Amino acid sequence: MSTLRLRVACRTSEAEGICSYELVATDGTPLPPFTAGAHIDVHLGGGIVRQYSLCNAPHETHRYLIGVLREPASRGGSRAMHERIVEGAELEVSEPRNHFGLAEGPHHSVLFAGGIGITPLLAMAEHLHARNLPFTLHYSVRGGARAAFRRRLEAAPFASRVRLHIDDEGTGLDVPAALAACPPGTHVYVCGPAGYIDHVLATARALGWSDDRLHREYFGAAPAVAEGGERAFDVRIASSGRTYTIPAGRTVVQVLADHGVDVPVSCEQGVCGTCLTRVLDGVPEHHDLYQTEEEQAANDQFTPCCSRAKSALLVLDL
Repeated sequence: MSTLRLRVACRTSEAEGICSYELVATDGTPLPPFTAGAHIDVHLGGGIVRQYSLCNAPHETHRYLIGVLREPASRGGSRAMHERIVEGAELEVSEPRNHFGLAEGPHHSVLFAGGIGITPLLAMAEHLHARNLPFTLHYSVRGGARAAFRRRLEAAPFASRVRLHIDDEGTGLDVPAALAACPPGTHVYVCGPAGYIDHVLATARALGWSDDRLHREYFGAAPAVAEGGERAFDVRIASSGRTYTIPAGRTVVQVLADHGVDVPVSCEQGVCGTCLTRVLDGVPEHHDLYQTEEEQAANDQFTPCCSRAKSALLVLDL
């Protein structure tokens, strides 16, 4: 995967625990284009690679803008961004990729953002406004001090389409009411904590919304443990025929790396899809949040960074 060398032109405190980073090419050249909902992989050294959504307007080619929440239980990524990455620092990043794109068509869009989940939806709002397409943006935070990019939203030309919901101020989001206000054919886009996303999607489905109009992106996955605890299983590499045992407490990616089998990874939580691998035989035990329920039911691919096996053996297309 090709990478870019970018410089931090500006670092800004956007809210409590959230900073934005404006990234530009070190030689001043235009950056590869991106579409609303896209993200980049940021390489932070020591094998740490983290994904951050681009939140500037997609028509901009001179910069990428990302927002980073400092996680109290950081696995190293957000802590490194907040403690080490300052203005003038250089970063290696991937070209943009998009697993959360807008559906084509003139339909209405309703955007639901929870906390730091506002970042990809900012780019969507910018794109929809530029195309003169109808949309509403619902942005939910626990307290006013946590509302990142608030000044930008209040000054935006689409400010009248933004609804800010602050739990501590008694203006929390009423999801059924928000969905009821949408015209027929509306598409939902939701990003934020897993519980927030699940609530929005479950409410929409209960109201009769079809899955083809529901789009989501998770930022993190809660640890998933199979009923009865993790069990050991084997994986066989189709190209070499070699078989490796995956013990409880270790992932497929970790064991394969020990034996020189490289599987590209990024989030290591089953969120991004970077490590998605084809399964030729066996039944996976899916712990990812990247695939849809239908894709998981097909059992022909899985995320070896977190998923395991129901069968004694998985044969992988590696």
